[in-house]
Order: sequence, then C-alpha cells, then structure tokens
Amino acid sequence: MNKPFYLLIFAFIFIISLSHAQTVRPFTEGLVVGPCHQYGREAIYTDQITYQLIKKTFVTPTEGKSVLTDAQGKELKWQSIMADTSRRFRHSALSNGYLYLTYTSPKETMALLHLAGHAGAYFNGVPRGGDANHYGYMYSPVKLKKGLNEVLVRVGNGGRFQGVSANLVFPDKNILLSTPDMTLPNIVLSENNEQLLGAIVLLNLTEKPLADLRIRAVIQGKEIITEVPMVTALNSRKVGFKMDAGAVQQKGEVSCELSLLQNGKVIDQKSIPLQAVLPNDHYSNTFISAIDGSVQYFGVAPQKGVKTDTASLFLSVHGAGVEAIGQAKAYKPKEWGTLVAPTNRRPRGFNWEDWGRIDALEVLEVAQKKFNPHPQKIYLTGHSMGGHGSWYLGATYPGKWAGVAPCAGYPTLMGYGSADGKIPENSTNVIEKMLLRASNPSNVMALAPNYKASGIYVLHGDADRTVSVEYARTMRNTLGAFHNDFSYYEYPNGSHWYGDHSVDWPALFDFFKWHRSKKSDEAEAIDFTTANPAISAQYLWAGIEQQEIPLNYSRIQAKRNTNNKSIIITTDNARTMMLLPGAFSKGQAFTVKIDEAEVCTACIMEDKPLYFTKNGKWTMAEKPAVTQRGSHRNGTFKAAFNHRMVFVYGTTGTKEENEWAYNKARYDAETWYYRGNGAVDVIPDREFSLTGYADRGVILFGNATTNAAWNSLLRQSPIQVQRGSIKVGEEQLTGDDLGIYFTYPRPDSPFASVAVVAGSGLPGMLATESNQYFTGGSGFPDYFIFGAAMLKDGVKGVKQAGFFDTNWQISKTDAVKAQ
Repeated sequence: MNKPFYLLIFAFIFIISLSHAQTVRPFTEGLVVGPCHQYGREAIYTDQITYQLIKKTFVTPTEGKSVLTDAQGKELKWQSIMADTSRRFRHSALSNGYLYLTYTSPKETMALLHLAGHAGAYFNGVPRGGDANHYGYMYSPVKLKKGLNEVLVRVGNGGRFQGVSANLVFPDKNILLSTPDMTLPNIVLSENNEQLLGAIVLLNLTEKPLADLRIRAVIQGKEIITEVPMVTALNSRKVGFKMDAGAVQQKGEVSCELSLLQNGKVIDQKSIPLQAVLPNDHYSNTFISAIDGSVQYFGVAPQKGVKTDTASLFLSVHGAGVEAIGQAKAYKPKEWGTLVAPTNRRPRGFNWEDWGRIDALEVLEVAQKKFNPHPQKIYLTGHSMGGHGSWYLGATYPGKWAGVAPCAGYPTLMGYGSADGKIPENSTNVIEKMLLRASNPSNVMALAPNYKASGIYVLHGDADRTVSVEYARTMRNTLGAFHNDFSYYEYPNGSHWYGDHSVDWPALFDFFKWHRSKKSDEAEAIDFTTANPAISAQYLWAGIEQQEIPLNYSRIQAKRNTNNKSIIITTDNARTMMLLPGAFSKGQAFTVKIDEAEVCTACIMEDKPLYFTKNGKWTMAEKPAVTQRGSHRNGTFKAAFNHRMVFVYGTTGTKEENEWAYNKARYDAETWYYRGNGAVDVIPDREFSLTGYADRGVILFGNATTNAAWNSLLRQSPIQVQRGSIKVGEEQLTGDDLGIYFTYPRPDSPFASVAVVAGSGLPGMLATESNQYFTGGSGFPDYFIFGAAMLKDGVKGVKQAGFFDTNWQISKTDAVKAQ
C-alpha cells in the first residue's frame, strides 16, 4: 500500500458531510455476537444469522440470549456493547460477527442509514449495502416504521480493529445531491473543455422512482443541462453530468454550480470545486465506461516537452487504498512518454481482476486514442496490489506490453492470502475443485510462459513487511527457468513504501527504454496460454478460439518457418484455434501441421483469421457460430455484468417474492456502486424489452414464475427455475429453499449474456442475497445451485455446479454434484 496517499484518502473521508441541513442520530449502544459467518472470494459462504432469518427461527436479541453453538461446542450469546469516544463500536465478537442496533421512531418517516466499517446490513429485515473499508460515503435511504426499527450489521474479519460507526441521518429534503463521493476531472488549460464529464450521487428518500430529472451545470456563465437516469425508490445512484469549462482561462480553483431540476423547478443545489491545471501538471481525466455507462476517471502524468510519434505510454496500476491521481503524482513527468493510472474502479476495487482488469483495458484504449503513443512502446507497471496487477495483466495479455515491471507485488491472490477464501488449492471435494477451476484466470503461475512476450523488471524492498520479498524471489526463480530478458533488483533496507522511487525508479524506466514489443513478422515462435478465451484469446498471429474443457488451461505453441513457408503447431485443451493476419503475408500460401497431423498444404492468408477445429482430428473450418462458446462469450456467471448491464427485477410473484426481487436488485446496485464506483439501471420486468435494451448484459432477479422477462431471454436455456423446482437438463430438483446463480447467452446478441439470481421459493431466494460475486478474483462457474443449508453447513449444502458445453447445453463431463 502506498501509505502517503492512503492516509490522504482517509483524512478526506473523515471531514466529509452531506452539506445539507440535517439531524444526525448516532447509535451509541447495542448487542454483538460472533464469530458466526464466513464470507470470502468464493461462491460458498456460511452465515448462521442469515440462515436463522431465512428459516424464521431468529429471535429478537437480548443480552445473554444464546444464538447458536459453534463447531467447537462453544455457546455464542449476545453481549452488550457501547460506542467508544470516537463513536465506533469495537469488540472481539465483531470479527466475522453481527452488531444489533435499534431505533424507536415516534412516527413513520424517511432517513438515511449511514454505517461504516461493515460488510452489509439488514434494516428491518431488508438487505442494504456495506462499507467494509470505512470510506464513509455509503448512505442508504430507508423508511422508518413508527415504533421499533431493527438493524443487523454484518461485520467482517477486521471489524474488531477498525470498528463500526452507525448513524441515522434526517436530511431536510427527500431528494438531494450528495457530494462526499464525486468523480470529477481537472480542467486542463489549452485543451477543449466544453464537454467535461463528472458524476455525483443522487439520493431518493421517496417511495417512488425518480424520473424526468435534469442536472444543470454552470461554470463562469457556460451552462449545460444533462438528463438524469431513473433512480428507483428508496435508493441512491451515482449520476453523470456534463460541464462546459470553455471559459476558464486561469489555473486555480473554479466553482461549478449544480442545480437538480424536476419539471423545470430547482429542488437541490450544490457548488462543487474544480481545479484548472496547466498542460504540464498532473491531472485527472474522465470517460464513460462501457461496463455500466458510468463516469470513471484516470490519473495522468503528462509527457514533458515536445510530443512525437515515437512517444511511449506507461500504464501504472495502484496499490490498495490508493487513488489513481495519487498514483500518477508519484511519477515525475518523462520526456519520452505519458503515464496514465486507472482506478481499478475504486482505491481497493477488484485487485485488478474482473472489472478492475476491464477498467485497465478501457483506460489503455482511451489513452492510446488521446496520446497516440508508438504501438510498440506501451509499458505496464504497478505497486503492491498494483504489483499483483502488473503480474496478472502482464501474463494475461502478452503482446500488449513492451515491458512489465511489478513493484512490491505478489503474483497470485491465493498465494498472498487476499483470496480470503477457505478452499485449499489441493482440495479433493468435487464442488470446491469446480470453483477453483472457475478461478483459473487468476492464477498467473499457470500463465507464466506468457511473460516471454515482454521484458520483465522486478523491483522489491528487501525489508518489506507488508508484501514479503519472498514473492519477488519466487518469481525470479520462476522466470529464471525460461525467460532470457528480465532484470531483478532488491532495494536495500526498502520497506513496502520507501518514497516515490518505490515506483518511479530510474533503472526501471531505463529498462523500459531498451524495449519494444514485437510485431507479428518479428516473432517466429508463439507460446500462449489462456484459461478463458473471452478474457484473452491470442498472441500476435496465433490464438485459441474455443476450448475443449471450459476454464481449464489451454496452450498453443507454434513455430513459423518463412523459408519453407510452414507453421507447426502443438495444442493443449484447444477445440478451435486460429491463425491471424500477420502469420504470413496476404496471399502467401503455406502449410499447417497441428499436433503432428498435416491439416493444410496450401493455406492462403487473407485479411481475416483462418480457423481450425478438432473434431476427432484437426480440419480447416469456418469461424464458429456466435451461438457457441468462444472468444466473444465464454461464461462465467460474472461475465454477464458488463455491456452496460441492466438489473431486471420480477413483479409477477407473490408480494413477498416481488419485494425480495426489488430489494436484492437494489442491494446489488448499492454493492456495485460501493465496490465499483458504478451506476446501473434497475427496472421492473414489465419495462424490459429485447429491442429497448439491445446488446446489454441483463441481470435477472427471479424465476420463470416471478419474472416476466424470463421467457424472452431464457426460453431455450437448459436450466429452468420456477416456483418449487429447478430443472437442470433432464434432472429436476424440488423444494422451495434452492438458490441458483447461472449465466446464459442472450439469444438476440452476439456477445451479451444473462445472469440469473433466483430461487425455487422465498427461502431459496433469500439464500442468494449476500453472496460475494462482486469480489475480485472470486470463482463462479456457469451455474451454481445450493440449498439454504449451505449458509449453515458450507459446501455440504451445495447441490450442483458446472460449465455448459460448447453449445450451451448441460455437459455431463463438466458438471459435478454434492458428494
């Protein structure tokens, strides 16, 4: 962790406020119990309190009342607790425990639940999002009942140390803008600043969706009005807006006046500060993410001096708790290139995996268009968690990087302990092994041969007590077995962060200066490994389009002989492979041998790839249909959360089922906002149509009985869920307490998918509520079915898990059942 920036973030957090007339009611006493739950970076979790809520055996807590007996036979009882002088609750039982709070309201009214230091909460039985990192900007609109209101606060492993703060906030308005968590650009003088993008949180403390809202932004007389997307009932949403800063001519602080308009009437106003900077200053730049349509930013250390068409681009990925602009400011401007620092969607984000990985690629694409670097002079580096990000992105995308330089990094989440899961790597349980397989893209050790595509520079302090130097030494030994172009340096007496030269190390950038990435005509040999072609499918002129066994490692090794015009290939776990333009010149004939069999004696390279499919033996083939698995769409469950995803909740069930669907969709939207600085459309099933939301990822909450969008999206799915049963191929599971997560391709899209969060009845639906699929690196296969008993018994409560076959049907060889 980059400590100076980490501390700056938290200093900022502690002084923020809603900037409104408000009454704050802090919670000062409560009850605690724990440990009683275990969540991690995996689909399996246990939570004894939630299990009791599902089974309706939960009893209103009182001091000394027994809750459960743990696996060691110890009886856990509720204990009283008081907030300390910093207004935080701290207790040993809060390590994987629960905090119980109450508030007696004299009337029915609206409020903001403001908790920090928690993983999640139930407010009067309804799930609300967490603030595990104690950032302080999570405000959940809630409706207070007249009389007793109950809050069950779930606290993670670190709760006993950082504590939990808890308040009810009563603002003077029911619709308001909230300033603590804004995403804003800098005004870079001399650039076109007439269409700048920002984002601010809008809070809806009403029981109706907010529509037809607009935000008016005025900077020095220049006005832009932006339409605001819908914000559902008792919910918040980070909304984007445009600004025209074209009139700004001087460096310094600039005020932007924001007005929230409803039917032309101003219902809230905020004055927000922007910074105007010179072109050679470090600055923040914003853009629209294709993941969800939200506004994101990245930091820039601009190139010093005259820019040329041979300039370089450096992508620097930050450590845990570090802001992207702080990462960029750790680097002095370079005369030979521009440095950009993506956010990972948040300072902690997704460990540069999953959506953090996509964020890095989005920023890379934006930066390439903006700064136009030489295509062979793009470099990757990062520190701490960003050191892991460098190892991970470097192994996942060979050919993108001329050089890769991890600083104080660890190679894998599981090896470092960031996995937070309880599945051992050598597990023999078939369910656990299936979940580990779903996490294979995270394992850079299996992808290590891909490092041969780049020069590698490893930098680590030899006295680092946060990320041990042994991780760097392990990677030195790994690289030493096959890599002929890497450098290694241990900084003497270097701690985890020993100043800006922990990242801005001259020898590291000298190393980059020597290196260029190869062009296709310069690489006579290809060695490429992937665990998922939809994440990474190719290196230069060869790639893997389809796998035989989904999410197992696939490898292609190819040698090109330009003298006798031939390519010899060996493969592992490849169903369809491809040769891309650049393998040979256009119009050139050549022979292809795959796995010792001659496949083509006169292949002709044109402007599109050549495909070869193994069906007993290798043959030339057409590009596989988009209806099959492939590099365009290959699962897993989490992959559907992309392509401007939309959450669709069911309204055709019982009152309780419909309430669950909306509450779960809102909970996931809150969690996505917190973890990913995200914003997502949340709509009822009756408003969904294929054409109205074309090519967008769809997250469907409910089953065929309770969600009217099911038939248009999932009529052909081999998994069918309805009230009372789940059908998997020809097999039917019955009961009302079955929960399921699964994905299936949108039938009308060549790339978007549907993710389903459902249950066979209300108990099964409730069992799906708190899973950790927004945690970076967590492994979810194509489908995962479990009983509510999983929350009590762990893996014993899992029914089935697996991957679909190439045609998205149930595969007997890639499905496992409980032992």
